[in-house]
Amino acid sequence: MSIVTADGGLTTFGYALCAIAAIALVLIACFFRGKADSGKKMSTKQLVFCAMAMALAFITSYLKLFNLPYGGSVTLFSMLFICLIGNWYGVKVGIMTGLAYGILQFLQEPYVLSFFQVCCDYVLAFAGLGLAGVFSRSKNGLVKGYLLGILVRGAFHSLGGYLYWMDYMPENFPQALASLYPIIYNYSYILLEGVITIIVISLPPVAKALQMVKQTAVKE
Repeated sequence: MSIVTADGGLTTFGYALCAIAAIALVLIACFFRGKADSGKKMSTKQLVFCAMAMALAFITSYLKLFNLPYGGSVTLFSMLFICLIGNWYGVKVGIMTGLAYGILQFLQEPYVLSFFQVCCDYVLAFAGLGLAGVFSRSKNGLVKGYLLGILVRGAFHSLGGYLYWMDYMPENFPQALASLYPIIYNYSYILLEGVITIIVISLPPVAKALQMVKQTAVKE
């Protein structure tokens, strides 16, 4: 089976192979990071949870409530799954999982203007979701960590927007506020999804279910 189309793009099979490779990358990275940090390798269960979170984030990224005209969308909680890994296993594993997921997002919808643009729009933006682990041991840590993660993601998208995408700013947008346009544009969909997600995960039945999953995920 071919992995490249006639015009140089990826076939469905090619995307599938890339997805498998990205998931394998995060599993290997988590294995060696866990070994370096604690003197022992991460458990198979932890590796499986990292892979499952990436898979769920990837699938739900296709379940969009609506799209913005120049990129960005409100999805069905796709950012939450990467933040959960940070909350369960800490910042390092969370960042690595988010980084691998960012690469997967790039392979899903690649657009390249420069190396740093790819970093801002994909790699660093989604790696930032792993910072949810900063609050893993504090009260309401998931909500706090989720907010931090999506704010960092928005910051990288906004930086990329300011550097590379200002030509797409509507002509009727006030020129005096032009520097705020990437911030307004990117946080409009990120914060909307964030608000919806926080409302849902704060519901007692959902919060209880997530706590039970966390206990299973971190149990030795």
